[in-house]
Amino acid sequence: MFNIPPAWLLILGALLLPLFTGRSRNCFLLFVTALAFAWIVALEPGSYLRVQFFGFDLTLLRVDKLSKFFGYIFTLYGFAGCLYAFYLRDMRQHLAALLYIGSALGVIFSGDLVSLYFYWEIMAVASVILVLAGGSEKSYAAGYRYVLVHIFGGLCLLLGIVLFIHNTGSVNFSAFSEYNLSTYLILLGILINTAAVPLHAWLPDAYPEATVTGSVVLSAFTTKTAVYTLIRGFPGWEILVLVGCIMTIYGLVYALMENDIRRILAYFIINQVGFKVVGVGIGTAMALNGASVHAFAHIIYKGLMFMAAGSVIYMTGKKKCSDLGGLYKSMPWTTIFCCIGALSMSALPLTSGFTTKSMIVVGAEHEHMFWTWLVLQIASAGAFLLASLKFPYFIFFGEDKGFRPGESNWTMLTAMGLLAFLCILIGVYPDVLYGILPFDAHAYHPYTASHLSTKLQLIMFSALAFFLLLPLLGKTRTISLDTDWFYRKGFQVAYSGISKFFTGLNNISEKSMLGIVRWLAVFFKDASTRLVMYVMITLWLLSGERGTKLEMRKRNLYLDMHKGTVPVGVGATLATIFIVLVFMLN
Repeated sequence: MFNIPPAWLLILGALLLPLFTGRSRNCFLLFVTALAFAWIVALEPGSYLRVQFFGFDLTLLRVDKLSKFFGYIFTLYGFAGCLYAFYLRDMRQHLAALLYIGSALGVIFSGDLVSLYFYWEIMAVASVILVLAGGSEKSYAAGYRYVLVHIFGGLCLLLGIVLFIHNTGSVNFSAFSEYNLSTYLILLGILINTAAVPLHAWLPDAYPEATVTGSVVLSAFTTKTAVYTLIRGFPGWEILVLVGCIMTIYGLVYALMENDIRRILAYFIINQVGFKVVGVGIGTAMALNGASVHAFAHIIYKGLMFMAAGSVIYMTGKKKCSDLGGLYKSMPWTTIFCCIGALSMSALPLTSGFTTKSMIVVGAEHEHMFWTWLVLQIASAGAFLLASLKFPYFIFFGEDKGFRPGESNWTMLTAMGLLAFLCILIGVYPDVLYGILPFDAHAYHPYTASHLSTKLQLIMFSALAFFLLLPLLGKTRTISLDTDWFYRKGFQVAYSGISKFFTGLNNISEKSMLGIVRWLAVFFKDASTRLVMYVMITLWLLSGERGTKLEMRKRNLYLDMHKGTVPVGVGATLATIFIVLVFMLN
């Protein structure tokens, strides 16, 4: 098979998409994503398509265990997302989705920083189209803010890459060993895409404002592509342990306060990505495998929950927990699938989260990182409290609001069923993933007595806390203010202040210039007369003339100037002064 980057297949598919109409277009989407998956399976490890670019060697296709591992889940989820959106007839969203998935694949199969940045920016453009496709005033505003944040992140990444190339003369993308301005800027640009606190507000701001299908696609790729680049470029950077721990707790706290069902899931993304960032920071083979395999499982179960939430919104038109309840009666399959996804995120035994997330916790334990281990355990307990209990409870089992919408269409249910099956498969038979892990490490066995005992204790404690706090958790008719408040309000205040400053400066300048112009207009209206008068009066004053005689001279000279008859002495005097000035200036 030709060594063609899988990204090119999807990008080419996006370009060919307008040739198809109706259901054939949706079938074509499924075909392209399935072909990309098969293509990745057939790729042989190695570096291919080396080209020269301004004297630098670019590697357009790098195939190894890590890139193939992420390629599998990206294309697999892309297929499920296209199946979920099979009913959709909006070519704009389909085209943006293919570009988005394709550019994400381009990032993970790029062997150099230049091509990585190229795909990184395509990914940003395609994702903002999915946000704007929401078509509401809120989605337009969120899309605008999304663009601003990602422009900033992209510029940080670009500046870091330029400095790195200047310092090293290399464009190769591998683990960075030096701590300097270039690598810090690259790290900052990547962390913005991971939604690291406090650079995270773009995610819960934008994802819930996309369409039902758009949020399903968005939930998987931007943050996981960033996780891949961290694994590739920054393994063992200890600062990431702190960043990841903050993300795990922060995401939980805000998910607890949220009422919008997709904003709850958006904050859960921050929480779950935090686990992976911690794994990268630990940097051991076990922890890096944990970050990779957890990214795989996270895409599946979080996508499943976004699909369930989207189906609820699609069928009821409601997206607030406080407006929903009792839907299990008319949406039983959606309820089951959502609960499987929630239990997987909570790492319940026999689900994918139990066999993947625990590898990161064990990685922290093996490195004797007690506080990191403790934070991850607390975050795991909180995830069960909020994901497995709060989220499905208030939507499907809470107070019945009388909605009887029925199930969503069969393609939505089929896509959810596929992801739910994978959640259970990975939980029951984890070797299906362990066999393709990207890093060599000691064999990991999740179903040990100590691990099961610890997890079951956390689950029971969380369940008890949920039912004790249920009256408080139910009162969620709130709007949470996040760090985006600072740049929303802060930019407004800054804009207002800058506007007033420059408006005032403009007014002062306008008045000053108008005064000068008026004076010049008056002066040049009778300039020759005034000039002669100023010179001669000065000379008369220097010669000692004062009083009535001076006033008489001034009046006579003024009358003579207006008559056009100036005494010869005055003209000679002025000519002499002019000649003297010329010689002095030379």
